[in-house]
This record gives sequence, structure tokens and C-alpha cells, in this order.
Amino acid sequence: MGLFQTRWWRARDLNIKLSAIDAAIFGIYILAVFALGIIASRRGKQTKRDYFLAGDRLPWWMIGASIVAANISSHHFVGVMGTAYAKGFVSMHICWGSVLVGFNALLWIFLPFYLRNGFYTMPEFLSRRYGEAARGTFAVLILLTYIFVEISSVLYLGALVLNELMGIPVMASVIVLAAGMGLYTIIGGLRAVIWTEMFQLGVLLLGGIALLVATLKATGGVSALAASSSEWHLLLPATDPDFPWTQFLGASICISTFYNATNQFIVQRALAARDESHARRGIVFAQYLTFLMPLIIIVPGLAAKKLFPALEKPDLVFPKLVKELLPTGLIGLVMAGLVAAVMSHISGAVNSCTTIAAIDFYMPFMQWRRKHMILASGHGKVADEGDDKTVRFGRIVGIVIIVLGIIWAQVLMKHSNRPIFIYLLNAYGYFAPGIATMFLMGILWKRTTQAGALTAGLLTVPLSLLLESAFPKMPFLNRTGVVFWICMAVCAIVSLFTKPKSEFELKGLIWNKESLFLPPEQRALMRGLRRPIIWWALVMALVLYFFIRYP
Repeated sequence: MGLFQTRWWRARDLNIKLSAIDAAIFGIYILAVFALGIIASRRGKQTKRDYFLAGDRLPWWMIGASIVAANISSHHFVGVMGTAYAKGFVSMHICWGSVLVGFNALLWIFLPFYLRNGFYTMPEFLSRRYGEAARGTFAVLILLTYIFVEISSVLYLGALVLNELMGIPVMASVIVLAAGMGLYTIIGGLRAVIWTEMFQLGVLLLGGIALLVATLKATGGVSALAASSSEWHLLLPATDPDFPWTQFLGASICISTFYNATNQFIVQRALAARDESHARRGIVFAQYLTFLMPLIIIVPGLAAKKLFPALEKPDLVFPKLVKELLPTGLIGLVMAGLVAAVMSHISGAVNSCTTIAAIDFYMPFMQWRRKHMILASGHGKVADEGDDKTVRFGRIVGIVIIVLGIIWAQVLMKHSNRPIFIYLLNAYGYFAPGIATMFLMGILWKRTTQAGALTAGLLTVPLSLLLESAFPKMPFLNRTGVVFWICMAVCAIVSLFTKPKSEFELKGLIWNKESLFLPPEQRALMRGLRRPIIWWALVMALVLYFFIRYP
């Protein structure tokens, strides 16, 4: 299914065995992550804001690094590297598309409104902008996707690696990964997630750099890689099944906006910033890290084509490089980096689920219950629910989500070679058009109504399936773009025939040019090279250079 298709491999294809030194490095890493997570979980007060948003104390560098650490997973080391091997330089779209579209949508359109309204979650924005129906619909859809797409599939893929490395049965590996990660995530909330992600990102980068250096050394160095630049292209024909240039007319807009600007999994880190200046600088830092990430997940795949020109399965390139090129000691480091990617991704997804469940379901329900108890009591006073109960509910939900992820991972074990499994991994492409429409139309056009937004949100999946059935040969990203613009048009038409919210109700929720700038008190401190826009302009110029140089 194009860009988002992950070609699944099985542990028996890898044939990698850890030496005693590699096993020791790997084991030390696992113990260090658990210890750091438990220590971090004991810090701070257990208020809602502390548990779900780390007390609003994250500096810019932690925000940017944690966004990248949470986003990079086994899909990248295995699937993206395999895509680079099969498709070539155009695979840079996977990283650079986020830099150009998604992070910019977050930075310049959505972020000021998320922060200035004090939101915990993305559904909260929809609640304020439209109403509770939009909030509930989006929250349910995202929770199901996190559980049955993100968490279960990444658990399964990580377990396959452990199965081959140590001979641990796949299901036992799933349970060990889920239980270990869940322990510090559920106890410590976002604070524990962020601190472990910092450590995991370091391990991930060290492992990735080791593989990059070994690969380049085996293929003749940077000069040999640069010699193939005549074959580098970032804009392929509109009929290309995976990366048509026409993706920039619609699909890249909606998918990247959805994933990077409206996705709790990503945005929650920016919501936990010390202030808006730290949040903005954190997003720009994430853009730099994302711009550089192809060095460890795409460049090795490009270079590997020279070493292994006829791999039957492109996604075997990662284990093949590890097996053939790395010496004892580095194998353990690289595989620790892979598992670091798995654990940071899952812990971020679980924490996002607990936040949405607590803030968008538990708290509204308890407020409704309290209101009715006040009416029933007749004296106007009923004890309010404390933060400790909200946090406790979030922890219970976290346990349930991990259990569901484990169960679904077992389902994937039995049916991983069937089309439904590929469909699950491509699920984002089916509902991203509708979700992106709800957010973009909501913040950019004050006339958008809840009826219009809900129509677009509910239309996206059936319309995607209908077009896929009617035009099976249409490239996946072209189809997604068509659905996106249909959703935008339908949302606009329905909104014109339904009653919008008043100006008063929409205050602080509609984009305006003032939102491009920091609040005055913070703007005064961001002078010279501290200004985020200078560093943002530089990374934009770097990405655009490559698109112009290698069209």
C-alpha cells in the first residue's frame, strides 16, 4: 500500500546471534532504562498537570528530542531502511515531509492555540471549537488506533527481534517488553516517559551511527555514496505507486498535518513546555533532528544496494547489515538501539492513551455526575473529584491498554501474513483526511460547524475504501489526496447550511496573524540567535535545497 506499507519479516530470516559481550551490553541497557524510569517516576507531585504534562517544565531540547525519540520505532529501522533499499533517495520524503509540512503546521498554525488555551489533549481543542460530539468521536478513533495499530504492531515487531537474538518465544518477548515499559510509564506518567526517551534516543543514535559508519566503510566511504547522486530523485512521476510527486497536492498535507500537528502522541510533549518560546524552539529542534535522521535510517539502506544488490526481501537489509558488518560489541549496541526505539514509541503511545482517557472521558463524566448530584441534593455542594483520582484512573486505563496491546499482538502473530494486517498498518492513511479536515477547517475558518466537521470525519474511511475499490491501480497517496479535498469540500458545504458558533464562543480559537508571534514578554527575551525563526529558516533552506538540487 505504498508509503505506509511495512513489509513484514520473520525472526528466522535474520539469523543473528548475540555473543556474551553483546548480550551483556543489551542487558545493561534494559536494566538502565527500567531503573531510570522508576527513578523519574518518583519525582514531582502527582497532580493531573504533573502526571500528564510533566508539570509544564520541559525545556526546548527535551521537547524536540522526545518528539523524535517517541516517533522513531522498529518501523523505521526495518521498514524505512528497506524502503530506501528498494526505492532509493526518494525515501527521504518519509522524514523530510514532516519537516516541510507537519511540523510547520504545528509551529505556525496550531501550537499557539493549544498552549494559550491550556489544553491537555487534542480532543479538548475539538470540544472547545465544535462540541462534545466531535471530541468524543475523535478520542475514540485515536484510542482504537493507538491500541490496535501503534502499540500492538510495534510490540510484535520488537518481539520478533528478541526472539531471534535470545531465543525468547515471541509472546514471552511481547509480555516482557510491555510489562517493563508499562511499569515506569504507568507509575511515572509523562515525566518518566520523557526521561527514559532521552536515554533511549542516545542509545538509538549511537547504534545508528555505528551501523552508518560500518556501512559506508564497506561501500567505499562518503565519496562512493556521493558518486551515485546522479540517481537521486525526490520527485517521481504521478503514476509511481509509492511516492508520486502529486502527493504534495493533498496527501502530504493531510497525513503530515494529522500525524505531527494533531496527534496527541507528538503534540503532548510541546504542551508540557515551560512556556511558548520553549515549545516553539523544541519544534524547530525536532525539525533539525528529523532532517538528520535519514543518516542512520535511510543512508545505510541506500549504500547497502551496492553490497547486497539482490535481496529477496528489502526489509531484510537492516539485519543483513548488522550480521555481515558489525563486530562483537557493536551488535549488542545496535540491537539495544532498535529495542530503545520500540520501547520509547510504545511508552509514548500508552501515555497518550491514558491522557486522552482521563481528560476526555473520565473528567467530563465526573463533571456531568457532579452536576446531577448537586441538582439531586438540593443544597448546591458536592465534593469535587481530586487530581489523585484522575491520575489513578489514568493508571488503570494504562494497564488495560497494555493488556489489549498484548492480546492484539498475539492476533497479529497468527495472521501477520494476511491482508488485514497490512490494512491495520495503513490505517492512518484512511482516516487522516477527515481528521486533518476537522482541525484545519476548524482553526482557519470561523464559519466551520460541528455538523460539517463530523461529516468530514465520518466520511473519510468509507470514501477511502470506495475509491480503493473503484480505482485499485490509483497510487495510495493520490487516492488519499482526493479523499482529503472531498472531505474539505463537504465540510465547507455542510457548514454553510448549518449554524456556526458565535464570535464570543470562538474567541482564542481561530487563527490570526498575531499567533505567528510569541507573547510580548517572551518575545523580548528571544533576541539575536535565540530567535526561533532564524533557526527555522535555516532548516527550511536545507530541505528545500535538496528538493531543488535533486528533483
